[in-house]
Amino acid sequence: MKQQRDPRSLRIELERWQLRTPLRTSSLTLSEIEIVLVRLQHHDYEGRGEAVGVTYRQENAASISRQIESIRTSIEEGMSRQMLLDVLPAGGARNAVDCALWELEARLGGARVWQLAGIEAPVPLVTTFTIGVDEPQRMAVAALNHANARALKVKLAGDERDAERVQAVRDSRPDVWLAVDANGALIPASLEKLLPVLVDASVQLIEQPFGIGKEMHLDGFESPIPVAADESVGDLSDLPTLVGRFQAISIKLDKCGGLTAALALARRARDLGLDVFVGNMCGTSLAMAPAYVVGQLCKIVDLDGPVFLRDDRTPSVSYADGLVSCPRDLWG
Repeated sequence: MKQQRDPRSLRIELERWQLRTPLRTSSLTLSEIEIVLVRLQHHDYEGRGEAVGVTYRQENAASISRQIESIRTSIEEGMSRQMLLDVLPAGGARNAVDCALWELEARLGGARVWQLAGIEAPVPLVTTFTIGVDEPQRMAVAALNHANARALKVKLAGDERDAERVQAVRDSRPDVWLAVDANGALIPASLEKLLPVLVDASVQLIEQPFGIGKEMHLDGFESPIPVAADESVGDLSDLPTLVGRFQAISIKLDKCGGLTAALALARRARDLGLDVFVGNMCGTSLAMAPAYVVGQLCKIVDLDGPVFLRDDRTPSVSYADGLVSCPRDLWG
């Protein structure tokens, strides 16, 4: 007689979270985010994961929910994290389920997620704080409002005022580590024109200067500032095309499809000589917590998502002295 597995219970919840003020990038303006929250119950233990999805891949809460629903039976019957990698593609749906599986596994086993992941006990991390696209002086004020920040990231618009934006932020905050993020809005000519300004402003990282599919513009490009891939990297399959063009990659759990994939991506990228940093697609502290685990392996950390929200979950990650830390009872 076939033995029946002890079933799990899967719940999918949709939530809307308002931003304090709109966040503008070169490609979109966010005033709210819609989150898919996955709850996976087994006896008295629960695992949780949340996802926003990847907008430039046309993901949204509805599409993420449909993907998860399509494998509900397998999840409830005991699907493993490894099986999940084979069933769902990289993206928000796999991220939410994978993170819920990690937390449930840790709680059932009386361990912590970082222990299951084979990394050392997490420590507070320096995180960047993002300055959205705006008038240069408003961006300078926003930089000042992050009074305790040790690192800032300036969003670029891909227009003639980008140089002013960078210089305004640097003039207001000469003390911080500074990066710029074009979200693919630049072309070779505009980057070449902007580069002296970035060097003069002591910018330490250029994130995704060119759009997806235009990575070849970096062939033979010798930049005095490291260049990082964001939109150009999703999962492990993208790495071969990035080596020699980029010096770093941005890992986001919604892009690569969960903590399992993110850890593998971070370790493989480091083996290939790429610096790794962990970012976010915005989200509550519940999204930052598994990314914080990945952050322990990263050179650069960008986990400021909850800063943009009017409200957050309780308990929540904390920000102090430019550092982000995750309380034990938040997740994992």
